[in-house]
Amino acid sequence: MRAAAAIVSLPVSVAFIVATAACDQGGSEAPKIRYGDCPVSGTYGEFDLSPETAGALTVKTTLPAPGWWNGTTPESVNSGYEYCMAANIAYRSGLDRVKVKNAPFPEVVSGRTTDFDLALAQITITVERSRVADFSPPYLSSTLGVLIRDGEKINEDNIRDVRIGVAEGTTGEEFVENRLKPTKPVTSYANDPEMVEALEEGRIDAVVHDTTILLAYPQKQESRVRLIGQYRTDQGYGALYPKGSDNQDELDRIIRQLIDDGTLAKLSAVYLGAAFGQDPAKIPYLTVDDSS
Repeated sequence: MRAAAAIVSLPVSVAFIVATAACDQGGSEAPKIRYGDCPVSGTYGEFDLSPETAGALTVKTTLPAPGWWNGTTPESVNSGYEYCMAANIAYRSGLDRVKVKNAPFPEVVSGRTTDFDLALAQITITVERSRVADFSPPYLSSTLGVLIRDGEKINEDNIRDVRIGVAEGTTGEEFVENRLKPTKPVTSYANDPEMVEALEEGRIDAVVHDTTILLAYPQKQESRVRLIGQYRTDQGYGALYPKGSDNQDELDRIIRQLIDDGTLAKLSAVYLGAAFGQDPAKIPYLTVDDSS
């Protein structure tokens, strides 16, 4: 989905600490608008967009995505890193609501739809995707994590010889096929919960997927999985725009502002830090033996 954890905001380092103060709303003249439970900051209406829907910022994503979008349906989402990022973009653009559209990840990155202003779905910026869509500056770095069942002895030396699950249409899928080159068939899944369920039930032996997504699963009650390491990818997440969007330059300026003024670092500490339950920088880094 998406792609993959020494999770740091680019270029601002993300401090995974509990943020004690939410961002202040824009000045005293700013309207008191609520976007779920999201704190908003900056100047209301400072930027000018031509939105897909009048008065709203239309954002496409793939649910569920705990920590990123807290809620299981577009109507129930009320917080999360990317949802609150969208809320701050809407606020600074003078738009009074965020309209969420849920779609399978392959559709989000396909370039075949244009009925949205931007997509935020932990999307890794790649050359292939840039051919069919446009991207913002990267707002978070990404790595690929390896999730296995408790009690299993899988590591970087034997992972090629186990049954691996990946998320369909992601950089994790490409990495497994082109770099790991496993000896057993790889299974692709349309959504993350289905993939992790297959791991827990023993239908696959390991999952290779975005570390920022997998970190949430060992924290769940009754969890039977653990994260054993992460692969570096030297890639980052970006907001995806329909190719040739008239709003790209303005949205890029807003996202750079959210990075530079520390808004995204605060959102990461509040929403991703709570979801992860551990410091991703301390997860061991794995290597790939390219000689085989």
